[in-house]
Amino acid sequence: MSYLEHALREVQTAPLGPTAYGRVRTATGIVVEATGMDAAIGDTCVIGEPGTSAVSAEVIGVRGALTVLMPLGDATGLRAGSLVRKASRPDTVRVGPSLLGRVIDASGTPLDGGPPLTLSAERAVRAEPPPPLERQLIDEPFHTGVRAIDAMLTLARGQRVGIFAGSGVGKSTLLGTIAAHSSASVNVIALIGERGREVREFVHDTLGPEGLARSVVVAVTGDQAALARVRGAMVATAIAEHFRDEGHDVLLMMDSVTRVAQAQREIGLAAGEPPTTRGYTPSVFALLPRLLERAGPGATGTITGLYTVLVDGGDLDEPVADATRGILDGHIVLSRKLADAGHFPAIDVPASVSRVMGRVASPEAVRTAREARALISTYREVEPLVRVGAFERGRDPDADRAVALQPALNAFLRQSPEEADVEDAADRLHDLLGERAGAALA
Repeated sequence: MSYLEHALREVQTAPLGPTAYGRVRTATGIVVEATGMDAAIGDTCVIGEPGTSAVSAEVIGVRGALTVLMPLGDATGLRAGSLVRKASRPDTVRVGPSLLGRVIDASGTPLDGGPPLTLSAERAVRAEPPPPLERQLIDEPFHTGVRAIDAMLTLARGQRVGIFAGSGVGKSTLLGTIAAHSSASVNVIALIGERGREVREFVHDTLGPEGLARSVVVAVTGDQAALARVRGAMVATAIAEHFRDEGHDVLLMMDSVTRVAQAQREIGLAAGEPPTTRGYTPSVFALLPRLLERAGPGATGTITGLYTVLVDGGDLDEPVADATRGILDGHIVLSRKLADAGHFPAIDVPASVSRVMGRVASPEAVRTAREARALISTYREVEPLVRVGAFERGRDPDADRAVALQPALNAFLRQSPEEADVEDAADRLHDLLGERAGAALA
């Protein structure tokens, strides 16, 4: 059953109140205006006469006596005077342990052809973040199995991190590696706005059977309505909140926040909001903190959030990237230059930062990471001279050490998905900078 069919069934079986219906006044593009309704923003409605084909819609605005709706499917055939009915049930999604290993859509309906889900609990799709003073303190490291992250950008349980990257630089592979080898007990993965082909490839090739067994995948492809894409992000977060409140350490991955923001922009423009920077509406920048703040530590478990952000041409200052970076607790930048050179994962370590590393890593590990970052930055400054054979040793000890250690550091940072490192990456980096430094400079 599709998201649209599920929503239609919920609305059609809901009891109607005295003002729970209205009539279509106008339908222009993807916006429908109805009169005579007592409806609030976010309410789900169905447009069409009983016993005929109908379309589900959501209230996105109110203009005096007019209710503004956006259909969740094809609005072909709608006409002035069509009946609009409102659902009386709150917007919830069913949750429970049987979600593990399954792929669902924005309504919680299975997409993988598996058996029906047996779920008794429900969770509000749009929920408030935990009160700030009821959250646990962040004090435990979160191991990803990726050496570049664990040694130089140590994450913490309950941290929220952005992965900033353009297309085709390996962000999906990085997410799959972390999902399969991280220290989380449950993964919730939201694939928002992806191509249909990429969803299957991610589930079967990138994530694999081992990663899928402890994961819930929420997939909403790019051809679906903007409302479904935004709701998919909310549903994934609600599922993660359920497992967090059950005491689990949850890893929530969302690919991508940019597509959620673009979907909200479509909704905002249709509702009549004024476009601001690069066409994004004010509701986009209101949605982002409400969505991202729901992750993090709770009173019992934690949600560690990894959110991918698409950056055109490496522009980290574009509106969504800039707003997201200010909300999250750190960012990991994937470099196209490294990817083009076959360096995977293509993590640009000097351009990336974990804002809580100092809370969960030992002082020695922090010093080692800073030293390694400095060596990488120093090598980049003298790399043009090295490539043309004009670099002269003995002029700058820091540059000499950076050039000598570059092959070892490169080998340490390169890692295939099958080489997930379960050992202490920080200790290995410390040994590399200590033991090999002397031999390299000799």
